Amino acid sequence: MMMNILSEIACRIRNAIALIPDAETRGKEICVGRDGTPTTHIDKIAENIVLAYLQEKNIPLNVLSEEIGFVDNGAEETLVLDPIDGTTNSVIGVPLYTVSMAIGKTALRDVHTAFVENLVTGDRYTAEKGKGAYLNGNRIHAKKRSVHDSMMMMIYLGNGAHPDSFALAKRMKSSRAYGCASIEMALVATGAADGFLMNAENNRRSIRVIDIAASYLLVKEAGGEIYNLDGTEFDMPFDLDHRSNFLAVGNRDVYDLVMFGPHGLAKKHKHRYGIYANMSIPISVGVTRRVLNALAGEDVILESEIAAALGKEGPAIGEMDVDILITVGGDGTILRAMQRNNASIFGVNAGGVGFLAEIPVDGIEEGIARLRDGRYRVDERLKLQTVFNGKRMADAVNEAVIHTDSVAKIRQFRVYVDGRLATDLRADGVIISTPTGSTCYAMSVGSPIIDPRVNALVMVPMAAFKFAARPIVIPTSSKITVELAMDKGCLLVVDGQEEYPIPGSSRLEFTMSSNYGRFIRFDDDFYSRIHEKLESGL
Repeated sequence: MMMNILSEIACRIRNAIALIPDAETRGKEICVGRDGTPTTHIDKIAENIVLAYLQEKNIPLNVLSEEIGFVDNGAEETLVLDPIDGTTNSVIGVPLYTVSMAIGKTALRDVHTAFVENLVTGDRYTAEKGKGAYLNGNRIHAKKRSVHDSMMMMIYLGNGAHPDSFALAKRMKSSRAYGCASIEMALVATGAADGFLMNAENNRRSIRVIDIAASYLLVKEAGGEIYNLDGTEFDMPFDLDHRSNFLAVGNRDVYDLVMFGPHGLAKKHKHRYGIYANMSIPISVGVTRRVLNALAGEDVILESEIAAALGKEGPAIGEMDVDILITVGGDGTILRAMQRNNASIFGVNAGGVGFLAEIPVDGIEEGIARLRDGRYRVDERLKLQTVFNGKRMADAVNEAVIHTDSVAKIRQFRVYVDGRLATDLRADGVIISTPTGSTCYAMSVGSPIIDPRVNALVMVPMAAFKFAARPIVIPTSSKITVELAMDKGCLLVVDGQEEYPIPGSSRLEFTMSSNYGRFIRFDDDFYSRIHEKLESGL
């Protein structure tokens, strides 16, 4: 149904812009859009058609658009719209400009329907999550293998392009810059291009979510992948304030060449490192000295407490401007670091189990060498957002726990998923856990272990009065509401670090955060980690 709606919208836009008499009228600037860029006549006509169509047909969608910004229609889902992608092309007569539309809830990761039409040729690129990508109704696939000597790359080469982009163009057999990201991405989805690099030196020239929302799903459904330039999986929230660089590839061959080949992007980025240590662990100072020795010659910042112990100065962890934060301690140290700093975390286990840490103390020299060489990947984990009385609490990497504030006193909780009552239970508390947290507190009270690649949350009752009160696995696209059904207080504890008193008869709302936790990893083997750390290590 939604695809038919998008098709009809595109048809109306095509008919309307065909009536614009000339290029001068088409490119006339009439105002400044919500994103701060000039709005042309063709842009505004196309956007107005979309808004009028949704109102006329009473279609329940919010709108996020380049010109008008966010239009809140009270709907659960949002139409992310670039009315004309490639406006300059349309004005100067280059036959590469599109209408680009995607539907999802809050971020690229949950886009489920995408539609891109070249408004000159009439070619239509469509995708639905889990159903593949299509060009004019025919299934398309990204390239499964690429050979360096014959690669064709789409590369942003505008006036904000990074010098590395021009260097990459020189290394390719063939490259193109079309000034229309949706078409360039679509060519990756069809296999005509091996990849597309967006690397702007000036952040204002980087990509916005409206530019990429539809073609993001096209590439993913065609079998391609999209990455941030630090190697993490690419995602963007639905707002106009975020801008990002990225690399879209048909296959891993292209990623490896662009990131790690001669003059690769990964080798050109010199990181700033930070060190944060748990000072309650006796060996922390000695371990930190070893880490510093292994990082000799790098730009390193020490957190204030460990800096003082070494006779140096350093900022508080929340003020550390670093790319990679090395933690010395256990899982609690890592969680504290993640709550206070957005850097990628590289954990040195100087504590107990250290499930989230990457290397043991005796692996420091080898591990830091790999870190400096860029021989790692970044494991991106979702965070849980908690809202109470309209106020956003600290995001959780592991879990949010709602627990009775009195020892041995039971409470009653009602749990709603997307407004529907899921369970009404009496228990000591309720845990809302991420996949990362499913191997922690939630596991100890009966949660299943969830592979971090699964986009799910789990609600886990704690010491429930009824045996029938069981854990419930819930999609990350849903909103979970927990109501304290009694006029008696509880505590909200986030990742075991932050604690908030919650009065009785309150409601708390939990959704997937737009922020992510990032771990530096040397391997992908989650299941070996479970066996070694949880089964053999305990």
